[in-house]
Amino acid sequence: MIRDTQAQDTVVKERQRSYKPLLIGLISVLVIAAALYTFASPQSNTSHSIARESVKIATVERGNLVRDIATTGFIVAANAPQVYSPTQGYVELLVNPGDTIAVGQVVARVKSPELANNLKQQQSELQRLEDELSRKELQVRRDKLALMRTLDMAKVTLDAAKREHRRALISIKDNLISQIDMEQAQDELARAKLAYKHAQQEVQIGEDTLAFELKSAHSDVTRQQLVVDDISRKVRELAIVAPVSGVVGNHFVQQQAAVAPSQALMTLVDLSAFEAELQVPESYANELGLGLEVELSIGSEQLMGELVSISPEVKDRQVSARVRFTQREGLRIRQNQRISARILLENREDVLMVRRGAFMNQGGFVAYRVNGDVAERIQIQTGASSMAAVELTAGAQQGDELVVSSYDVFNQAQRVLLR
Repeated sequence: MIRDTQAQDTVVKERQRSYKPLLIGLISVLVIAAALYTFASPQSNTSHSIARESVKIATVERGNLVRDIATTGFIVAANAPQVYSPTQGYVELLVNPGDTIAVGQVVARVKSPELANNLKQQQSELQRLEDELSRKELQVRRDKLALMRTLDMAKVTLDAAKREHRRALISIKDNLISQIDMEQAQDELARAKLAYKHAQQEVQIGEDTLAFELKSAHSDVTRQQLVVDDISRKVRELAIVAPVSGVVGNHFVQQQAAVAPSQALMTLVDLSAFEAELQVPESYANELGLGLEVELSIGSEQLMGELVSISPEVKDRQVSARVRFTQREGLRIRQNQRISARILLENREDVLMVRRGAFMNQGGFVAYRVNGDVAERIQIQTGASSMAAVELTAGAQQGDELVVSSYDVFNQAQRVLLR
């Protein structure tokens, strides 16, 4: 029997393949890749994270920015005159607060027995002076007649003396009279001329005296007439009329109350002359100017106005400004009604801007730009601002997304993860 070679063969056992080194290498590669990804990822440098819903994000855009000042105020009557008591007495109020009035309407009446009695006394005095004037005029006519009679008698005497003198001249030529008679005729003529001359002067002086006395009497009557007219005016003013059309405001006295001269009785409001009084912070005072446009919000209604006056003084760190409505048709406003307003300072065209928010509390030098899920701290520069937007002059570009809410939760971190 031939023996095979089985006995000569060496049994070789198959080696079992080991994957352990390969697995270790693979794990090492994964660990290294994960480490590289971690260090290369933006989130790797974030110090902490906050919820995206807790912040407000706005996009930087280009457009027109209107610089404005937000303020509040109230409606005031530009023309709200008060009526006053013209004299001492008792007042009768004829209208109530809220009543509609027309210009010239009697709104109150003051009763003054003293003034009424004084008017009667002065009217009586005027009548006495007028009677005295009439008597004086009659006396003047009588005195003038007496003066003219004296003058006429002197003229008659003069004419007679002239005739006697002519006869004496003729007679002396014919030796009918003596020289003594001739001289006596001459003396009579001279005496008559002198008497006539004095009579003329007396008439002139007498007429001047009578004219002066008559003028004085006329002056007394005129002066007394002025007194009566003045008191009559005061009596008419006891009926107090409305200087404007509108409504009655407030009463300052009670019905039938005793009032003093120049005491305020009530306020009248002219409904056609309302204005808005705004309180502007002192820091904006230098930027205000007459003629600036103002946008007024009264409830749901928007109105436009114009700045017409600025107070020269600062009170409680605020400056008062008056706004006149440029549109009056259909106005339904009431005195002391609260309003909000925007004073339009400047219109800047084609500027880079972002929505205004609490991030401006940081001074306007820092912002957080959103890149994916990371908010990165950047340096910015701001320019003009309005109620709704802020101009960005450096640090951001159009299309950037910035966090515009408060940065208190960021804790001044350089990077923050938005989860």
